[in-house]
Amino acid sequence: MTDSPTRRTLLLAAGAAGATALTVGCGEYGKDGGSSAGASSGQELARTADIPVGGGKVFADEKIVVTQPKKGEFKAFSNICTHQQCPVANVSDGTINCTCHGSRFHIADGSVARPPATKPLPEKQISVQGDVITLA
Repeated sequence: MTDSPTRRTLLLAAGAAGATALTVGCGEYGKDGGSSAGASSGQELARTADIPVGGGKVFADEKIVVTQPKKGEFKAFSNICTHQQCPVANVSDGTINCTCHGSRFHIADGSVARPPATKPLPEKQISVQGDVITLA
């Protein structure tokens, strides 16, 4: 008999490594709706013309979604879904959409439009000066 690992030992080790990687990846986001990375106060996010009326735009690197529910009214929310902390994918038809499990959130207030999420997206503070949107 040799001292080399069995196929079963290799599969178990690979499974444990995969589970560890999955756990570490999921743990990147905090319970506050985002990780420690993201936008900083005063950082320019967009121009008002970049945000469609009745829609919005996801800023993945900044971990923020900016919406314009009505002309001239801008809102911002965390881009992390409250269901299982997946980043939301897009904004369309008046909702912020998470494609991981299908949750949707209203662009006006971040409230749940369609489960499985049960909690609204946390609101973020922004400032609009002229045609520039910045994180407050």
